[in-house]
Amino acid sequence: MTNFNFDAPIDRQTYPHDDSVKWSKYQGRDVLPMWVADMDFAAPPVVLEALQVRLNHGVLGYPHVTQSVIDAVLLHLERDLGWVIDPDWLVWLPGLVTGLNVACRAVGHKGDSVLTASPIYPPFTSAPVLSDRSLQTIPLVRSNDDWRFDLEALVAASDASTKLLMLCNPHNPVGRVWREDELRALADLAEQRDWIICSDDIHCELVLEPVLRYAPLARLSPEIARRTISLFAPSKTYNIPGLGASFAVIPDATLRRRFERVMAGIVPHINVLGYTAMEAAYRHGVPWRNALIDYLRGNRDHVLHAINAMPGLQVHAPEATYLAWIDASGLNLPEGLTAAQFFEAAGVGLSPGQDFQPGATDYVRLNFGCTRQTLDEAMVRMRRACERQTA
Repeated sequence: MTNFNFDAPIDRQTYPHDDSVKWSKYQGRDVLPMWVADMDFAAPPVVLEALQVRLNHGVLGYPHVTQSVIDAVLLHLERDLGWVIDPDWLVWLPGLVTGLNVACRAVGHKGDSVLTASPIYPPFTSAPVLSDRSLQTIPLVRSNDDWRFDLEALVAASDASTKLLMLCNPHNPVGRVWREDELRALADLAEQRDWIICSDDIHCELVLEPVLRYAPLARLSPEIARRTISLFAPSKTYNIPGLGASFAVIPDATLRRRFERVMAGIVPHINVLGYTAMEAAYRHGVPWRNALIDYLRGNRDHVLHAINAMPGLQVHAPEATYLAWIDASGLNLPEGLTAAQFFEAAGVGLSPGQDFQPGATDYVRLNFGCTRQTLDEAMVRMRRACERQTA
């Protein structure tokens, strides 16, 4: 297998990389950016080569999706996810967050409700509000070693206005890969209560536990497929989020037409380089992806060992993604000081917990999709800050 060097440092602070959302946030400051879910690795060589070929052609006009791109997506779904679909089920999107917002508008009517569980990726809570829907949330249940859904709480939080359940699988930020029995329980609830489910599966290829297997919800049965909108993208796995290429799989024709009707005249098409990158990643990116997962697994294990040895901190092992949801409540920070502010002052920029769950100021999300050298330095800075705080 080809060797890929994920330890190679890439300058992301100076031109031409000073447009990076992740790195420009702390430009000019000695703060390591480990917040937004954007890895510090170059895209796979096969993707970069395909983009260069397309650029060398010289014409960057309006594209449409080609049969070759469709075939690459079908190959990915069957080979990597064990899901054989009808190509008519595909709806092309310029970003997964777009899909979340379209789903909220396509299901039910103004004033209806959208249900989800927190902590959760922030667009899950903003999309319903932007779509004139009410937001209903329940907390995930934290046990000694993982996080779980509380089905009784889901039922209690819902009512006759609830039309859409928004799921994240694998879950951002806690990193759970939902098991098939958990997914079937959610599917049964959806059947009983006539909910549509929108499932954000953007991290589905980044399962770090070798014994676990991600399962698409809609693959479980024809019945749940008819009420599911599944959202996918190569952007997280292959580190190409800036190219804006995603897609939805919507088996039910009526639901798919509603989704497409909401998009009409508002949602732009995928750009020509996005299609090029998507096809190259799905056709030829598997060796790079497998090497990436090995590297991320090593980073994950390093984070677990280091964080759980720091006074005042605790983290469960994320089963997937390159994100760690860290509980810093043991630091007993002064009132008004959030954990994110505390670590930023120590030189590590993390995502604030309250972005994912109201009031979760003692939590932070750490992005370990970086070189081991960067991760080592972040762990040193965090440990020193924790030791000073708890001395």
